[in-house]
Amino acid sequence: MGIQGSVALVTGANRGIGRAIAEELVARGASRVYAAVRDPATVTDPRLVPVAFDVTDPAGGADAARRLDDVQIVVNNAGIARPATPLAATLEDARAQLETNYLGIVSTTQAFAPVLAANGGGAFVNVLSVASWVGSPRLATYAASKSAAWSYTNAARVELTRQGTQVVGVHVGFVDTDLTAALEIDKIAPEAVAVSALDALEAGAPEAIVDEGSRVVKASLHDDHGLIYPGIVAEFAPVA
Repeated sequence: MGIQGSVALVTGANRGIGRAIAEELVARGASRVYAAVRDPATVTDPRLVPVAFDVTDPAGGADAARRLDDVQIVVNNAGIARPATPLAATLEDARAQLETNYLGIVSTTQAFAPVLAANGGGAFVNVLSVASWVGSPRLATYAASKSAAWSYTNAARVELTRQGTQVVGVHVGFVDTDLTAALEIDKIAPEAVAVSALDALEAGAPEAIVDEGSRVVKASLHDDHGLIYPGIVAEFAPVA
């Protein structure tokens, strides 16, 4: 799908990957970009149109879809991370991640799919993660929420093809955002994620696999217990 002259909505567009994608949409000629955030005052880029939007509030999302009836591209980016191991994770944190990372995509897709259909088909771009494919012990419930979002993205792609709507899943490792600020690891720039995601959109591709690490993991899924999990087990093993 072409971006030039289109109208887009990006959830969580006030920081990190969401802000980078919103800025890249503007750079590629989008005529209007709605920055959908809980607090519109946090959107400081004058090129963006702030919109109050909470992806965990389905009624609010449906109301936004009724008001923003010119949208052609929806970027489901809003997400949260509560790192914890399987036995230490709280149900409260697990539910919060599912509500935002998974059910937020479900409700936003259901709200805006009719809008996109009325405007010629359009596209959804869902920001997922390499964690969609790997059950990392330190990200147990976060990874579960992203896995659910990946599965939903694939199913939605099949159904939405009927109305001419493209669905792009974006997979990436650690990105240099507020969520990873405390981690001493190699990180990818949010701008690189934005470029990869929108390149895939314009190319009509089903996925954007942003970094080499994510590409290696995806290619190893045919034998994940032989190729992926031995390394994770070694990394997670306690020091003797």
